[in-house]
Order: sequence, then structure tokens, then C-alpha cells
Amino acid sequence: MANNILEESLTPGFYETDALGHINNTVVPMWFEKARTPLFKIFTPDLDPKKWELILAKIEVEYMRELDYRIIVSIRTGIQHIGNSSFLIRQELFQDKILAARGLTTLVRFDHNNKKSQALTKELRSELERYYWPID
Repeated sequence: MANNILEESLTPGFYETDALGHINNTVVPMWFEKARTPLFKIFTPDLDPKKWELILAKIEVEYMRELDYRIIVSIRTGIQHIGNSSFLIRQELFQDKILAARGLTTLVRFDHNNKKSQALTKELRSELERYYWPID
């Protein structure tokens, strides 16, 4: 299994701050979702919602420090675990090279017509394994 952790940088916006002047806690899950786009493309290369094969089953976010809207953030994304029909995405968000938040997201391959999960194919599993990032 390879270790090709995805990395993305984002520039926070003033509109993403809260009354205390730092990035609102509701923004980080949205940033994490944006950083998962390359993984979404494994399942739906053109990102057409009519062909979408995933559902979000669980998301956890742990905040380590306040985020300043004036400083670029960097997000690392990888796959921590692959199950039969689901996989666990590990993400870390840095600002000034300091870990500020981390998240775990469970996505499930899902058949929307039949309303049930479906097994990951060998090909999908192989693509996900390229981004394998286990706990240190």
C-alpha cells in the first residue's frame, strides 16, 4: 500500500469567522469535505450528483487551537481504514505548521436506487489504498 497523502491549502475568508474573531467551528467540516474531492472522484470522476455512489455515515472533528482567518490553512487527507463497503478518512488541518484540527470521516459506497450499501470493488479498493495513511 502506498502513502500518497493528499494535501490542499485554503485561504480562510473573513466571512468564516465568528463573534470571537476566529474561524467558526462549523467551517472546518466544510473545509475537510472540500479536501476530500480527489477521493470523491475515484467514485464519480465528473462529480455528477446523479451518479453519486457515496454517503457520509459519520464525521468527527477534534479542535486543538483557534484558527485565524488571516493565515492559510493546509489540510492533509488519507485513508486510515478500508472495510467491505465503507472507508475511514483521516484528515489533519495545520495553520503555521501547527496542528489545529483533525477529523475522521466514514463514507459508505451506497446504491441510492435500492437504498443500501454496496461492496467496494477490487478496483475501488486499489484506488483507495493508494492514499493509505494509518495511525502512527
